[in-house]
Amino acid sequence: MGDWATAAVLARVFGADVRMLLRRMAAAGVRLGNAELAQARRRNKREGRR
Repeated sequence: MGDWATAAVLARVFGADVRMLLRRMAAAGVRLGNAELAQARRRNKREGRR
């Protein structure tokens, strides 16, 4: 019975870590995408494009 409880706790902790990592990766991707869009807008503005 103890092995099952240990496995359940480890699965829960590991799952929480994976979810946290995925959230951080998604947030970093959004920031990177926003930075790329801002850079493209600045470049287009410099070149006189819309």
